[in-house]
Amino acid sequence: MPELSPRRRLLVLAICCMSLLIVSLDVTVLNVALPAMQSDLHASTAGLQWTIDAYTLVLAVLLMLAGSTADRIGRKKVFMAGLVVFTIGSLLCSLAPNLELLVAARMVQAVGGSMLNPVAMSIITNTFTDPRERARAIGVWGAVVGISMAAGPLLGGLLVESVGWRSIFWLNLPIGLVALLATLRYVPESRAPKARRPDPVGQLLVIALFGPLTYAIIEAPEAGAATSVPFAAVALAALIGLLWYEPRRDDPLVDLRFFRSVPFSGATVVAVGAFAALGGFLFLSTLYLQNVRGLDALHAGLWMLPMAVPMFLCAPLSGRLVGSRGPRLPLLISGAAITTSGLLFAVFEAETSDVTLFLGYVLFGVGFGFVNAPITNTAVSGMPRGQAGVAAAVASTSRQLGQTLGVAVIGAVLAAGVSTSAYRDTFVSAAVPGWWILTGCGVVVLVLGAVTTGSWARRTAERTARRLESPEVREAASLSA
Repeated sequence: MPELSPRRRLLVLAICCMSLLIVSLDVTVLNVALPAMQSDLHASTAGLQWTIDAYTLVLAVLLMLAGSTADRIGRKKVFMAGLVVFTIGSLLCSLAPNLELLVAARMVQAVGGSMLNPVAMSIITNTFTDPRERARAIGVWGAVVGISMAAGPLLGGLLVESVGWRSIFWLNLPIGLVALLATLRYVPESRAPKARRPDPVGQLLVIALFGPLTYAIIEAPEAGAATSVPFAAVALAALIGLLWYEPRRDDPLVDLRFFRSVPFSGATVVAVGAFAALGGFLFLSTLYLQNVRGLDALHAGLWMLPMAVPMFLCAPLSGRLVGSRGPRLPLLISGAAITTSGLLFAVFEAETSDVTLFLGYVLFGVGFGFVNAPITNTAVSGMPRGQAGVAAAVASTSRQLGQTLGVAVIGAVLAAGVSTSAYRDTFVSAAVPGWWILTGCGVVVLVLGAVTTGSWARRTAERTARRLESPEVREAASLSA
């Protein structure tokens, strides 16, 4: 890809951030609308979980395919296709007459979404080649998540109260159209130097791993072990098959050599933990504010501002810290803040007091605001540029898998403990195990932030990058030296 002017690079960054905005808004706006959708579509707790997890699950299983396909046939082509499919899926969501068709439309959205975020991150990585510029660009990228967190609950609350829950999907239509036209005009095409072949067996194994696992977790409280255990067994068999089959391919869907890099492996697990915490936090908070406290969607959105504003403010600060001091400090801050927030709810039932609820939301916002930039930067910065799409897709898959599991596990724990006949009276106690899970996610971020960011870990990343470079790239580097 030719070197772009500073103005053109900023335009490319803005276009990529627009794609992130519609995908991120979709999560935060939808959470505020859950109680209205539950009432209108007569959905159970499991039904609400599927409106979120059908989207994040399809994203998780297709992100790596989208990343490798974009590296092979062209990132701009795949990115534009994603914008088209995501916009059409959003329109279908707004027209869905029942829960089943809404879940199906959410899956269409996710097919488009899988072609957006990892491909956009790959475009950014190849546009901003200077490490400091890239870290700042990733900080801006993270700030967009903060913007969606801040604007989503308020915007969603306004739309749900004034127009209805269907209108939340209309937001994506104009943004998607503008992003599509701008991509056509300003984003240059780029590909990986070495094309990767498709891996249909690996793709099927990934689907067989994530799909049954999520189904087993969500349906366990109602269906019981007789139904959920066979699905869990299918997921385990798929995992074993993936670990056996993928190392034997020249161009695997999941290049397991990536995980020889301790920082990359750490970033992957941190992404799962942090986004599991986010998914569970939003799910519990939305249901508590509206179904227990009795707030309308707008006031529930206002209550989420103490979480959203710190996310928005801390994300660019985290990007600058990663660029100047590395990922360790942002990860330690993030892990400590998420852990403390979870403990407030698990031990002190923070939601029962306005002061502790406010403090718990602020701490979680700070923690999540600091975590995104080090995840993304660590995932892509140590890899050869030709592998950027796949590396970014693995990181994005980890995020979506984490959010899927967070909603599935914490929602299942809540459903097992809450009484439908005494919902308000039993919700707080039923949510305590979920808050302990969230606390554990914070501990994972804290511990791995300390362990995977030292000099030993960096040396493993350097060795892994050398192994991943093609012989042609290594020969060219030795000749230039």
